[in-house]
Amino acid sequence: MPSLKPDTASDHIRQLNAHYAAEKADGETLLARLRGAFAAAGRDPDRLNLDDIAGIDQLHLGGRRASRALAELGALNGGERVLDVGCGTGGASRLLAAEYGCEVTGVDVTAAFVDVAGWLSAATGLASLTHFLCADAGQVPLPAGSVEVVWCQHALMNMPHVPRVLAEWQRLLVPGGRVLLHEVVAGDNPEPLTLPVPWARTSVTNHLRDRRRLERDLALAGFEPLRVEDVTEEALAWRQAHSQREQAAGPVANSLPGPNLIFGSDFVQMGRNLQDNLTAGKVRILAGVWRTTRR
Repeated sequence: MPSLKPDTASDHIRQLNAHYAAEKADGETLLARLRGAFAAAGRDPDRLNLDDIAGIDQLHLGGRRASRALAELGALNGGERVLDVGCGTGGASRLLAAEYGCEVTGVDVTAAFVDVAGWLSAATGLASLTHFLCADAGQVPLPAGSVEVVWCQHALMNMPHVPRVLAEWQRLLVPGGRVLLHEVVAGDNPEPLTLPVPWARTSVTNHLRDRRRLERDLALAGFEPLRVEDVTEEALAWRQAHSQREQAAGPVANSLPGPNLIFGSDFVQMGRNLQDNLTAGKVRILAGVWRTTRR
């Protein structure tokens, strides 16, 4: 399968690493920074539970609630082999392992996230069911037909070549396999996004597609929709509630790590801008299930 040109791929990875604050200026890794933050909060970094890590676990609108809703929408039976595309720190992978008994392989192009995901799974006792790879989502080092479900939450908007990624999903899925997708898409309001937002500080790392284009790309790649929902209102309500908590809380000494350690000091502003973009119709949130037409 063709891949990005090396220079282009390297530039894209550098841009994502810079956006997600993978390293500080002094070279401290994200893993070291987070381990230190848990220790400062009075937790053993090697013995954590899923509630301890909730603040850095699922970096998408709706948090664990949205992941559970997507699993229900996709009618997971439990025990499926799942590929978690754009897994970040591995929160969805661990939820699917802990609550559904799925065997999950997470893939992310950001090496710092993969390191953190592996550590958090080991610290929470879920290493046997979750495995993580640092790889391009369009060229995953797994054999054809090796997964029953592709899971993807808030990741395609960071990927410039979605058709190539969808073709890889077709290769990796078993016949009749499913795609469970929870994604940010462009809204009907054509005005420029208010930036920064959680996935982009500038237009360079923003690759939003509108719903029609995304659904067309899925159809051209050989996926048929089973159920697709616009969940913007639920996502906006969740974001508004979080904004209120962020404004009320302020800095708390010895608190558990939160997303600011990953996104940087402007995370609160990102959340406010995302809320404004949702309210203005510049972005919408889509949840859906597709099935490969390959039998």
